[in-house]
Amino acid sequence: MLRKKECVAMLLAGGQGSRLYALTNNIAKPAVAFGAKYRIIDFPLSNCINSGIDTVGVLTQYEPLELNEYIGNGQPWDLDRAFGGVHILSPYQAKKKQSWFEGTANAIYQNLPFMKKYNPDYVLILSGDHIYKMNYAEMLRAHKATGADCTIAAIEVPMKEASRFGILNTREDGSIYEFEEKPKAPKSNLASMGIYIFTAEKLFKYLAADDANPDSSKDFGKDVLPAMLNAGEKMFSYRFKGYWKDVGTISSLWESNMDLLGEDPVFDVGDPDWKIHSRNPLAPPEHIGDGAVVSNSLVALGCEVDGYVKNSVLASNVVIEEGATVEDSVLMAGTVVKKGAKVLYSIIDENVVVEEGAEVGESKESGNGIAVLGRNISVAGKVAGGKIIDKDYKGEE
Repeated sequence: MLRKKECVAMLLAGGQGSRLYALTNNIAKPAVAFGAKYRIIDFPLSNCINSGIDTVGVLTQYEPLELNEYIGNGQPWDLDRAFGGVHILSPYQAKKKQSWFEGTANAIYQNLPFMKKYNPDYVLILSGDHIYKMNYAEMLRAHKATGADCTIAAIEVPMKEASRFGILNTREDGSIYEFEEKPKAPKSNLASMGIYIFTAEKLFKYLAADDANPDSSKDFGKDVLPAMLNAGEKMFSYRFKGYWKDVGTISSLWESNMDLLGEDPVFDVGDPDWKIHSRNPLAPPEHIGDGAVVSNSLVALGCEVDGYVKNSVLASNVVIEEGATVEDSVLMAGTVVKKGAKVLYSIIDENVVVEEGAEVGESKESGNGIAVLGRNISVAGKVAGGKIIDKDYKGEE
């Protein structure tokens, strides 16, 4: 008897993430650090294993090296399986076609052999750039109960932001009668989360048709979903009520990190019943100096803090020297803030040195925006609020 999996997940993780600027110069967006000990991709991978889905294809393209190394054999997420598990799916040279993925639908289409290997009844499509906890098994049960050909996870967003999303217009029973991709005048505020469950047979059929259409942009939202709807396929929404954040911009990434802070955080990553797994580095316990002040902050293992830290997230092995100040900021692994330096309302990537007496960013109240420093650089002098630096910097000439 042919071995099979009921549901296979396909995780789109090849995006450049250009709106994160210096943070994605050399790595794919899903590999960006988050919340002191995680990377963005930890969330969909953890959701999969917590939902009982143990076969995941991770589709990579842009700057895949660090992401590939991070995922490895999938062991931290319990995805190291003899049959199934996690697999990195990179573009490859085909006999008749170009190798690069042309769009989200084309990326999935090029990996039909991987999906068919497991003979699934259902295929779950995920994005690798969202922060959330979601039980995909419940969504799959809803998909089965409605007899849908496609189920789209959706969340209510403020009406003023609805034009940024794919919008679902639905009937009372949740069936979808119209899909609008980023409409200028949205009719509802029910936004697609970029999470889809397809009955496998229908997915394969429409991907093949889309690939054969020379006028298609090879995108799910623009092409495949409207084609299914126009053909009268059964499509339903699945309303999600929990926390969900698209961290594709500097401001949304900062906000989501801040949502982890406090005694009663907006988003709790410490829930033992829904563990978020990660390949976090081993490190000795953090050192908090006698004269240090740390308030409303996350401080990862391996950090050494002898300065002032408030409303901030410090990843592993960050050093805050005596007399240094860090407020309203996100500091990724290995960053050093030297004596007398100030970091305000900023995001600083890995292995950055903020030199003695330097000033990075300005207070939130200044209105000048979030300062961003790219990885592996040294910064001296003053970096204004909203400025993005991706190479060694000694201040304005």
